[in-house]
Amino acid sequence: MGWKEAAEPVLTRMPAVRRPEGHVPFKRKLMWTAGILMLYFFLTNISLFGVEAGQANDLFGQFRAILAGSQGSILQVGIGPIVTASIVLQLLGGANLLGLDTDDPRDQVLYQGLQKLLVVLMTILTGLPMVFAGGFLPAQQSLQLGGFTLGQTQIQSLMFVQVFIGGILILYMDEVVSKWGVGSGIGLFIIAGVSQRLVTGFIQPAQGGFFFDWYRILTGQVDVGSIASGAGLQTLLIGEGHVIALLTTILIFGIVVYAESVRVEIPLSHARVKGARGRFPVKLIYASVLPMILVRAVQANVQFLGQILNSQWASMPGWLGTYTSQGQPSSGFFYYVAPIYSPQDWMWWTASVSQEWWQVLIRISIDLTFMVIGGAIFAIFWVETTDMGPESTAKQIQNSGMQIPGFRQNVGVIEKVMERYIPQVTVIGGALVGLLAVWANMLGTIGGVSGTGLLLAVSITYKLYEEIAEEQMMEMHPMMRDMFGKE
Repeated sequence: MGWKEAAEPVLTRMPAVRRPEGHVPFKRKLMWTAGILMLYFFLTNISLFGVEAGQANDLFGQFRAILAGSQGSILQVGIGPIVTASIVLQLLGGANLLGLDTDDPRDQVLYQGLQKLLVVLMTILTGLPMVFAGGFLPAQQSLQLGGFTLGQTQIQSLMFVQVFIGGILILYMDEVVSKWGVGSGIGLFIIAGVSQRLVTGFIQPAQGGFFFDWYRILTGQVDVGSIASGAGLQTLLIGEGHVIALLTTILIFGIVVYAESVRVEIPLSHARVKGARGRFPVKLIYASVLPMILVRAVQANVQFLGQILNSQWASMPGWLGTYTSQGQPSSGFFYYVAPIYSPQDWMWWTASVSQEWWQVLIRISIDLTFMVIGGAIFAIFWVETTDMGPESTAKQIQNSGMQIPGFRQNVGVIEKVMERYIPQVTVIGGALVGLLAVWANMLGTIGGVSGTGLLLAVSITYKLYEEIAEEQMMEMHPMMRDMFGKE
């Protein structure tokens, strides 16, 4: 008996959100999406019961913008377990170890059940060290609850249950949006988190807010000095002036929107309806920016491991890494594989960097190589596992009754035409997104949003806009739903 037969009773019984039986009106989709978004913000503001206030160390740190969730809240783990489970499934699927045919309805159910089971396991594996390893989510020493006095171990167990429930909630919130709303829940949560940090970065009424800092500069509360001097220029560009951060934020918006519009359009015509024509767009960022979540998640898990070892190992070997009092690696393996988060991480001529210039260059090179190559590899995995590859695309075009003018109406012929464009564009787009993410991190952005987070937010928002426009068109012309199989 194979693993599928053995696991089928468990995987087919995993709870799932029921799919709509017919067409869901656009207004109702918007209501579901808005409702889940409000629930997400509500849950991020529910603090974990039993945590020691003000003592927690955010394990995800700079990855928080792309892993969503909120430190110290019930959504502590964010979408981390979902992303990690997706990475595992993509690697297993890419190596053809699962033996699942996603075209087979039975195997589709098994795949979805396996994904949910992996998310549950990843939530447990992520939540346990967060709660029980010292420094990440420190519990109160004792707590009164209904006339009972809870000890620290009991409080930690209670906190873990809350973290676990939050991880499961965000899994099913994502599923509700995917089936009943617009876009995907993961994309929605990323947009929410990044937008919140961007708005805060602009209007925060304290030091660090763009408008507040410029108010302090213009009123003379901040002594910029001579712009011709290095110190004055540094203050304006990367200090309180935030000029480079503002320009980087604007440029990322512009570049992503432009890259989304750059495409190769393959002409199509309907085989049986004379005059019915269309185009299949192969965008420059064909695999979207979402594979970047997977790349950054790998880096986040590596840093996660390093912080756990540092907290549990009394004297960790120096080659593995040494850590600052803020829990950041300052040397060794975990320093070199840590991503660049901001200009203060690599400008070795400033006081904020204690490492030698060659150490900084090694770290930049590793981050750049990992993001560019990893972006290309995960983009390929993404295209193949989401039925966007040449073979799947050719089948979709064939099933819709369309064909490429001048070519025979044959799946193999269409696939060969698609192979001229899709693989090459996928690799180029994935590498380009990785390069942009590192560049944005190195120059900094408003609100301290990571370059990957900003790229994701802009790209997902652009795609959400396209999907909303498509939904509105199909709402106005119901026959279009039949043509595109949306019913």
